[in-house]
Amino acid sequence: MEDIRLNVALLRQRVPHLTSAARSVGLRAATVSNLCTGKIHIGRAEVRTLAALASLAGCTMDDLIIQGGKFEMIETGIKTLDLFAPLTKGGTAGLVARPKMGQLVILAELFFLLRKQGFATALLKPDGRHPEIDDVTEDAEFVCADAEEAFSRLSRIGSTKDVVIAADRSHVTNNEIYRLQDRLREAGVTSLTTLLVDLKGEAVDEELPFGPLETLWQFDADLAVRHVYPAVNAVLSASEILESARADAAHLSVQQKAKRLLRRYKELRFLVQAHGLEALPPQEAQTFIRGELLEAYLTQPLYVAAAFTGKAGTTVALQDALHDVQRILEGAEDHREADQLMYIGQLPH
Repeated sequence: MEDIRLNVALLRQRVPHLTSAARSVGLRAATVSNLCTGKIHIGRAEVRTLAALASLAGCTMDDLIIQGGKFEMIETGIKTLDLFAPLTKGGTAGLVARPKMGQLVILAELFFLLRKQGFATALLKPDGRHPEIDDVTEDAEFVCADAEEAFSRLSRIGSTKDVVIAADRSHVTNNEIYRLQDRLREAGVTSLTTLLVDLKGEAVDEELPFGPLETLWQFDADLAVRHVYPAVNAVLSASEILESARADAAHLSVQQKAKRLLRRYKELRFLVQAHGLEALPPQEAQTFIRGELLEAYLTQPLYVAAAFTGKAGTTVALQDALHDVQRILEGAEDHREADQLMYIGQLPH
């Protein structure tokens, strides 16, 4: 039972408007989303849920449930993403954020970093005028006015390069991005990773804003207001890589411990703001301090923002980040102030 997973690609292809379709048969969109990203292992899903999804997709249960295989992670060097919700190579990732929360900065940074790794990067422009994406176009190798242009330019790549394409939610609601994915794969593009953003900020209010995803990055308004960037909510973000049965045990262990710490830290913040740190019992005070350190460590100077922040961009290898987070969890950094860990790469030694 551990080596099975949901056929997310098939669901995307067969059920373009999964949120409304799921509700029409009595399923909670959040449950479907958690099954797709792996937050809920398919072995724990109710049979009626899987049967309903198979019916929606017009397929058999054997088609819907497939052998898990090994997911391949794209290591970006962005600590929060790699640690908590790794990007799945060949999968679809959704960035859920309201405007001004930094999703386009992350998108530009991903383009910048992935081009350095040899990826072909493409941006499918949304309809209408969106000046906010102008900065992103600088780091895209291909800027395509529509799906036809994207197909024409990317289909020539075939299997010679890994491709990452970004699109707005408007291309999801009309199913254009999924038709483009299918056409490109049929044309021989063997490695196609898709990044979905929401320029209007409407996705925050939807339970399943982009349909089935392999990776979900949920942005946090509280972090953005406090200028804690990248403002990605590590607790709510998810990836099927870490939720699968074949996840790296050491990575999963650190991720789960760090999520528990951040979850409790966020709860304690309200108490500390109201009554001060001294009002907490000693054990809870220690939890708060380590959570504060971890939150600070997860900030990172980005290459594409260097001109605005005055800080040179950095990347951190996953194994180095895991080592650093483990030190924070164990209390080895308790002697430091949170400010010392803001906008650094690795921990200072």
